[in-house]
Amino acid sequence: MDHLSVLKGKRILVVDDEPDILETITDLLDTCIVETAQQYDTADKCLRKGRYDAVILDIMGVDGYKLLRVANERGIPAVMLTAHALSPTYLVKSLKEGAYAYLPKDKMVDIPDYLADLIGSKQKGIKRSGNWFEKLKPFFDEKFGPDWREKDKEFWDDFDEKFVVRKDELERML
Repeated sequence: MDHLSVLKGKRILVVDDEPDILETITDLLDTCIVETAQQYDTADKCLRKGRYDAVILDIMGVDGYKLLRVANERGIPAVMLTAHALSPTYLVKSLKEGAYAYLPKDKMVDIPDYLADLIGSKQKGIKRSGNWFEKLKPFFDEKFGPDWREKDKEFWDDFDEKFVVRKDELERML
């Protein structure tokens, strides 16, 4: 079974102020039921009234961190998507505030894979969320420099301990 099959029929809210980003993500998630919002107010209403399996939030253009708090209150896993807030500081902030993952728009084409990991893990009762990070770590190392995790060493040591999927968990997922 294709690991992307877990996405079929899932309800996803995508929030970004750029219409072309919304259109691209909607196309990428063609097996999902995708709703989009370009403004904070619209997204806030959707999150408070709708039922979603996941939400993808732009950080800058739509006040993504406020929307992340709403998603957390509603138990909706959130993926932060960014171009302008691509930095170790925003990555750590996103995770500390409860985001499942932090994805650069440069890697937007891989969103189906990350959402499949999120939803598949959730369905199997696996609460760890480090798969996305292991896939993106080489990108972050190249973008931020090889020692970028040293500034927040305690956070990253804790992250590795709590969120990187162990071998036995990975075997259960497969």
